[in-house]
Amino acid sequence: MSVTKQRPSAADRDIAPSNALQSDFNANDDGDSMDADERYLAAVSPSTVEILRELRCKFRSVQLVNMTFEVQPLTEAAALYSVGGIRTTFTIGVGAGGPAAYWSSYVITCVFVFITAAVLAEVCSALPAAGSIYFWAAESGGRRYGRLFGFIVAWWSTTAWTTFVASNCQAAANFLLSEITVFGLNFPTDPTDIRFRAVQWIVSEGILFLAIGMNYMDPKTYKTIFRVAVGIILLDFVLNMVWLPIAVSRSYGFQDAKYVFTQTFNETGAPPVWNWMLSFYVTAGILVGFEASGHISEETQNASVVAARGIWWSAVASALIGFPLVILFLFCLPNLDTLYSLGAPQPFVEIYALTLGQGGHVFMNVICIIGLIFNTTVAGVASSRLIWAVARDGVLPFSGWISQVSAKKEPRNAIIVMHVVASLLLCTILASPVAFTSLVSAAGVPTITAYALIAFGRFFLTPRKFQHSPWSLGKWSRPFTFIALVWNLYLAAVLFSPLYFPVTGATFNYSPVIFAAITLFGLLTYWLTPEEKWLPAARLGKVHQLEAEYE
Repeated sequence: MSVTKQRPSAADRDIAPSNALQSDFNANDDGDSMDADERYLAAVSPSTVEILRELRCKFRSVQLVNMTFEVQPLTEAAALYSVGGIRTTFTIGVGAGGPAAYWSSYVITCVFVFITAAVLAEVCSALPAAGSIYFWAAESGGRRYGRLFGFIVAWWSTTAWTTFVASNCQAAANFLLSEITVFGLNFPTDPTDIRFRAVQWIVSEGILFLAIGMNYMDPKTYKTIFRVAVGIILLDFVLNMVWLPIAVSRSYGFQDAKYVFTQTFNETGAPPVWNWMLSFYVTAGILVGFEASGHISEETQNASVVAARGIWWSAVASALIGFPLVILFLFCLPNLDTLYSLGAPQPFVEIYALTLGQGGHVFMNVICIIGLIFNTTVAGVASSRLIWAVARDGVLPFSGWISQVSAKKEPRNAIIVMHVVASLLLCTILASPVAFTSLVSAAGVPTITAYALIAFGRFFLTPRKFQHSPWSLGKWSRPFTFIALVWNLYLAAVLFSPLYFPVTGATFNYSPVIFAAITLFGLLTYWLTPEEKWLPAARLGKVHQLEAEYE
């Protein structure tokens, strides 16, 4: 199929960007390649291929093509580290409702996560040039609310990924410091003791420096990092599925099926019904972040299909890998009274010591820590690229500096911002003994509320948008969107809830405070940033023009 190239029309020039950060949005792009995204729109309307090329902001102004290092499977690997997420928060989840609540809430979460992932995949397929969840939010808000939605979700999503980086580092620190209990060292491991929290903070900051430091390396090394990370993840999974049950059978033995599928428990102190609902606190935090493929769709060829498929399969694979692990751990762990009597910051370390022995548990703990470090490094790739894209679009303060790249075409300044913010978030360890659960909640809430806001916009404000995506839900699109809205609002309520009752200053969940602060920052930048300085205004103008021409 051939397409006659035309000079930009007057209408095109009217919506051309005026912000220096928008230099990648080039109406005179002379690229002559055509991939599946362009062929798709060419089939709809041959005259719109040039518009698509303008829409697909493929990092031309900074030539980030050097970073296309299998980045999509790399970011999916972060979401697929189910064993790390389940193990890190297992005692939190099983304490709310017991084993019966944990496995059943996981199954329920899987169903609704698949629906949410399908909705987001359809949006990503319709807007393959977006490169970020906040651009989808802007389009779902329509002409009236799109810019507001875009600014708020930009802050939500960047904070969510950066908070996840911080919580991962504290999780790795907990695994390391649990050896204090195992080896009987004379040092406190109680989170209420400021001496322990000080050491925990120092170790967490050190792990953050190590994990994010790998983001400063040459992009070519990311292939090696990715392969090592995948190898560690697979080894961790296999050891837990094979070695752990063998060791349990030779030590204290398995739990029976009645215990696993019917036993209830209340470690939270919440009323019975809400105690059961809090079991979703952990499952919501584990099965989230599957939209990572969308954050790097600008670095993905044929993104209208590939990135959309990546979102869907990332959610499905993460859920399906995680479920047998949940059941396995419920059978392999000691009863809940014994579990909660363990004094280590991460009880799994003591469980490995009880079952695998001294040398075996040390080896297993090293795998756990290395896996979390590499998982943090991979998450840092998605986080830094998202921060870079948001800054490029003029949303963040000092966007001009943040969006600059190094001589090797790397978003070094975005990595620095991510590192600094994550480091500041880790300082909450010093102030609160429940900082970890607050960070877990704060990492999940902004992303989940962004899912809900996109679903709200799609259902109520722009129901006729996203009609022509190659990855389409067809007649199921509207009911799935409503289901995704209700489900993610419910999850947000759970994640905002205190995890332990009665609520005191020591048990208060600070995630609503963090969420309110970042929402306020989003509103302030929305009010203070002139509309013409916001890059997506130009892209959305092209989207609306394309839709008008099609209709």
